[in-house]
Amino acid sequence: MKVAIVHDWFNEVGGAEKVVKELLFCYPTADLYCLFDFFDDTKRAKYLSNKTTTKTFIQKIPFAKKFYRFLFPFFPKAIEGLNLSEYDLIISSSYCVAKGIIKHKKQLHICYCHSPVRYAWDLKQEYVDAVKEPISKAIFSHLLNKLRDWDKRTSNRVDYFIANSINVSNRIKQNYNRDSIVIYPPVDINKFKIETIKKNYYITVSRLVSYKKTELLIKAFEQFPELELVVAGDGPNRKKLELSAPKNVKILGYIETNQLIELIKNAKGFIAAANEDFGITIVEAQACGTPVIVPYLGGYKESVTAETGLFFEDQRLVSIVKAIQQFEKENKHYEKDAFIKNTSNFNKERFHKQITEFISAKYSEFKNA
Repeated sequence: MKVAIVHDWFNEVGGAEKVVKELLFCYPTADLYCLFDFFDDTKRAKYLSNKTTTKTFIQKIPFAKKFYRFLFPFFPKAIEGLNLSEYDLIISSSYCVAKGIIKHKKQLHICYCHSPVRYAWDLKQEYVDAVKEPISKAIFSHLLNKLRDWDKRTSNRVDYFIANSINVSNRIKQNYNRDSIVIYPPVDINKFKIETIKKNYYITVSRLVSYKKTELLIKAFEQFPELELVVAGDGPNRKKLELSAPKNVKILGYIETNQLIELIKNAKGFIAAANEDFGITIVEAQACGTPVIVPYLGGYKESVTAETGLFFEDQRLVSIVKAIQQFEKENKHYEKDAFIKNTSNFNKERFHKQITEFISAKYSEFKNA
């Protein structure tokens, strides 16, 4: 069985790239394809098993590494230009256009869907509203509509969908009218150790982009000058956030894994405000014995329990402020066993077993049909 793994792109490391790492563990001889790849040697060794990727023409566009988000109108044509005709099995790891690859009828295509294209579906209006000039707004909206139409139309190129959460499974049904099974993403639980003695700071970790709502967290901590918030992560909004951050908020940028684990492990609480598809980092925080403070939205409803964290109602500033006040007032003791019990549901060994068993069964059915 000759296998190809198609991922949207390799530029920053997030949950989707951690999934690719474990897919390569399951299928070590697979070839890798993507729109573009700007990983350095360290990230390539850690996440891609030192593999060289086959890329599209997007790679050669000047300044693509920094401004790739503006190139989305070219993504469908680029992904359709990849020649995958020699493979028996295609596994797409898709949160944008990877699932839209073209295959022939003797190939099986299974998509591990992190999310339908968020800025063409549920976050479209938020992105459009961020554009101020009327003509640009109209053009941007039109281009996103075209991407959404393509995304829906090409969903039929996938033979089977795997969703990373019930949350995403529901969106696959709503947007594509396709069924999917849920296999939670892999978390390397074994590399974390629970720390029960905490230091007096909160932490949040994410890409610094609008929908992560990091700006709301910073505004909330403005109201608590006696509390410290550490922000780890990088992205296009970093400079803007640095300018608005009060003295009790430290924005550290990208942090190496070992140092980041120490920061999460020693924090009194991990806080986030995004509506996540699943939220691997939230599970990692719990694996460190760090309680999480998150909105009762999306994938968090599946990855957090009342014994491992505190939910707030929605993504409004007032809700976040109330949650911080409650967390401080309660000063609750969280049991080590509760963290262990909850995070064991998401370990990478479970992922390896579930993903290989499902793909093997469907490939066998496909070959014998």
